[in-house]
Amino acid sequence: MILAPSILSADFGRLAEEVSRAERGGAGMVHADVMDGHFVPNLTLGPAVVRALRRATSLPIDAHLMIENADRYLDGFIDAGASWISLHVEALPHLQRALAHLRGRGVRAGVAVNPSTPLSSLDEVLPELDYVLVMSVNPGFGGQSFLPASLDKVRRLAATIRQRGLRTQIEVDGGVDAANVRALVDAGAEILVAGSAVFGQGDPEAAVRRLVEAAR
Repeated sequence: MILAPSILSADFGRLAEEVSRAERGGAGMVHADVMDGHFVPNLTLGPAVVRALRRATSLPIDAHLMIENADRYLDGFIDAGASWISLHVEALPHLQRALAHLRGRGVRAGVAVNPSTPLSSLDEVLPELDYVLVMSVNPGFGGQSFLPASLDKVRRLAATIRQRGLRTQIEVDGGVDAANVRALVDAGAEILVAGSAVFGQGDPEAAVRRLVEAAR
């Protein structure tokens, strides 16, 4: 299991320090939530923050693009240092072309699905994905409560991946905390994104250790 703290909940005035503490606690990746105020009702960060984050950590940076026309900005995020990039199936009409571009640039390519989006929307592209990001809250804001139906969605996706003989990983983002990490891992999740459960607890290092231990 890879724990990926989301900097959406971090103190941006001390971003390098906060990420360093999470890394010492056992984080395996850093998650950057990119929002444009159109696809989701919030405005967050762009390539400049990812570039600063790249200087602050040696961990892989996972950029979750909750934006319209994401294909226009792929190179900007790759050049800034993102090595994992997920695109929303709901926001990008030419999804396969964008995925091919990511793979061509040596980036791990993922697709994110909102809580109300059926897994069938992934049927045609699943073999081309390195990972699927299952949203367990409606995207836009941190600190939301985990949607319990997401567990069954993860189980069904894991079963489909096994049946099709694929190696696609499952990532889960939204409301992840010590109360549900074990159930998510049991359901088939391999990458867990946690924001307020890491950076909203006072000590990111200790918070990451608790989550990793709970997942075990």
